[in-house]
Amino acid sequence: MQKLKFQEPVYTYHIDFVGHVNNIIYVQWLENARVKLIEAMGLSISQIAVDDDILPIITETNIQYKKPFFLSNEVHVEVWVSEIFNVSANFKFRFRNEKGEICSIAQQKVLFIDRATQRPSRKFLKYREKFEKYLLEDSDI
Repeated sequence: MQKLKFQEPVYTYHIDFVGHVNNIIYVQWLENARVKLIEAMGLSISQIAVDDDILPIITETNIQYKKPFFLSNEVHVEVWVSEIFNVSANFKFRFRNEKGEICSIAQQKVLFIDRATQRPSRKFLKYREKFEKYLLEDSDI
């Protein structure tokens, strides 16, 4: 029903030889966004892993680059849950510059597995209500 919004800094070491933010930095921003979103739900990755022996595994990452970020840009990040299933969830991301222009959009599929068996775990459903607070279907955006 809501998105998590925050800013990421652009550091000099994020810039590649072309002069804009390197593509791999977006993957780091996705990781930061997922962790921040789970923390906004009142959870932590370590809590899920320790309390319920559930590990989140990224099974797919899709990033579309529309405009580059440069050292002087502000990076405004939006993240939300787009779908929830019995053992997985899909996350969506939007990166805007200080002008509000969409510079990149991304999606990740996360599978929750049992630590011991390494198989998908329905224990994830214990957290469904917390994930639903950030559930926005494409028609809601």
